[in-house]
Amino acid sequence: MAILKVENIEKHFGTTQVLRDISFDLEEGQALAIIGSSGSGKTTLLRCLNFLETPNDGKIFVRGECIFDAADRSSHSEKDIRKKRLHFGLVFQNFNLFPQYTALQNVMLASQLLAKEREDYQQNKKQIEAAIEAEARELLAKMNLSEREDHYPHQLSGGQQQRVAIARALALHPDILCFDEPTSALDPELTGEVLKVIRELADSHVTMIIVTHEMAFARDVADTVLFMDDGYIVEQGAPEEVFGNPQQERTKQFLKNYQQ
Repeated sequence: MAILKVENIEKHFGTTQVLRDISFDLEEGQALAIIGSSGSGKTTLLRCLNFLETPNDGKIFVRGECIFDAADRSSHSEKDIRKKRLHFGLVFQNFNLFPQYTALQNVMLASQLLAKEREDYQQNKKQIEAAIEAEARELLAKMNLSEREDHYPHQLSGGQQQRVAIARALALHPDILCFDEPTSALDPELTGEVLKVIRELADSHVTMIIVTHEMAFARDVADTVLFMDDGYIVEQGAPEEVFGNPQQERTKQFLKNYQQ
């Protein structure tokens, strides 16, 4: 059974339709790369999955459970959406770290807020907080940032900030980790360190959706590549198929233009 199933998602802003009949599956432990030109709907799709935007039509299933149905208003409540958002960890283009918190505090914050909603929080506060801090330190260590955990965002390079953002997303144990152009705000020399982390996550079979303009990276890391254009999924398949033998003329033209 697919860990994620998206059926007929559509999204429009006023009279502008951004997503058109989007459907795809994602298997657990696999990486899906989404490619396409600017304005094709890639980021809007991630925002719909993370419920930062509400689809106007369609359904979203996680582990076989329908967590969103545009036709069922009961699946749209803000309280439920907060819980459903936890299925998807989202790493933004521009890091979105809190400048007043250290790297360690940024990684811990969301887990701390969730912990305070637990019935046993007051009774076991010290143990719960200690466990959250220990996990945050472990995640920063995996990002090779142990020596930077007490640094504030302005004291970190762009690559280091993005690695903190990845650790923060992982701290909530999402079913699916989503990346929205994770290297687009980085200088070329810092891009490699972030791609290396994502590659290691893929090798560890973390389920991921990666919106990226790094074509070579998508070809090497993804299990499936999805090409979007004008809000549609034009083509999807294994990397060797999409990059090596695209079937659709729009895919061929995009790849040709990108290589120029």
